[in-house]
Amino acid sequence: MTPTSAQAPARAPYNAADEALFSKVSWHLLPLLILCYIVAFIDRINIGFAQLQMKQTLAFSNEAYALGAGIFFIGYFLFEVPSNLMLEKIGARKTLLRIMFCWGLVASAMMFVETTTQFYVLRFLLGAFEAGFFPGIILYLTYWYPSARRCKVISIFMTATAIGYLLAGPLSGWIMKYMNGLGGHHGWQWLFVVQGLPASVLGIVAFFYLKDKPEQAGWLTPSEKVALRHHLDNEPHAVETASHGSFWALLRDPKVFTMAFVYFLFLGANYTLVFLVPTLIKNWGVGDVFMVGLLSAIPAVFGAVGMVFVGRSSDKHLERRKHFFFCVALASAGLLVAVFSGGNLVLALAGLAVMSIGQSANTPIFFAAISEYLPRKSAAGGIALISSLGNLGPAVMPVITAWITTASGSSDNSMFLAIGLWLSSGVVLLLVMRPAAARRSQLATA
Repeated sequence: MTPTSAQAPARAPYNAADEALFSKVSWHLLPLLILCYIVAFIDRINIGFAQLQMKQTLAFSNEAYALGAGIFFIGYFLFEVPSNLMLEKIGARKTLLRIMFCWGLVASAMMFVETTTQFYVLRFLLGAFEAGFFPGIILYLTYWYPSARRCKVISIFMTATAIGYLLAGPLSGWIMKYMNGLGGHHGWQWLFVVQGLPASVLGIVAFFYLKDKPEQAGWLTPSEKVALRHHLDNEPHAVETASHGSFWALLRDPKVFTMAFVYFLFLGANYTLVFLVPTLIKNWGVGDVFMVGLLSAIPAVFGAVGMVFVGRSSDKHLERRKHFFFCVALASAGLLVAVFSGGNLVLALAGLAVMSIGQSANTPIFFAAISEYLPRKSAAGGIALISSLGNLGPAVMPVITAWITTASGSSDNSMFLAIGLWLSSGVVLLLVMRPAAARRSQLATA
């Protein structure tokens, strides 16, 4: 008898051979991709640490730093879709070489900034050159992993953000404190060079090491390639899938733009806190920049571990929507604890640790969901479009929160805004994205 949708399994069964296959794939791909993203994330956020010392040598206002932080995402927005469409044509190896080699040079050039105009131009170019890196990797992972494994894999890949933040704090603090004055340059200048040039080197490594598709992987046997292709062609989905036949058809789908709005909301909140945390810790009575860096790394540890467990749970239950809402609610609750800690550093850091779990885990779940929603024919453009539009959130939120903080004389109101953004994104995603048909049938008969 033909199984009904209600009898369909919640997820594809995997045997020992399948587990060994995907473990092999992960060990060949993820270490290098994670290392690349660690460097990318550090180059993206180190302005939050550098400004602690740059303010002593450059007469930039808080709004100027916030605008510079946000302009990065304008360049990102403009070039993300073309980059991902090009990746689909020329492959990940050439794309990563172009992206990482160029952004490493621009990131290092930040050491020569003297005026706000130079600052804005280099931040824009950094975003333009890095555009396509994250959505490109998400697209690349869909070439190797079926959807039932994707959230965990994206979560593991995105531990790079937590690891990057874990390293960025102490490393940035150490560089600014102990390399200050070396060769006649300020510590913040050395920070950009030391943290920027590794990207160029890794771009060259990725070009020679990675393979664009499973069929090109010499480290997979013919039988492993067949098994992997079978899983990719017969993957279950947690959310309903659209029927776009092309990128142009995708542009007529209002849900794509709604998902971009969701990303705009929660990514704006995420980066508001990324840029605020060093300043918050300093305001809680920690004056030494090295100690600020060390303490800012504590929440990142919890974020890295919690993100993997939440991603594993989402794959195990083949459920995205409620897991996403849990993450944004958890981030909001943790931030509230930090806001009302009354200046108690231990309690505030505990709140930030809870916040970091939800803040770190929301993005992998979101992209696992949209990678299932988008059909293969429009996945490259769709992932990049949603990502590029969503990245306007971090482009505008630092400016808005800086204005709110200056106008109110307190950063608390900026954090309340972040909480509102998180919770709004969770509600919208619950309302708009629907479970897959088989999943709805299972829930109805449970």
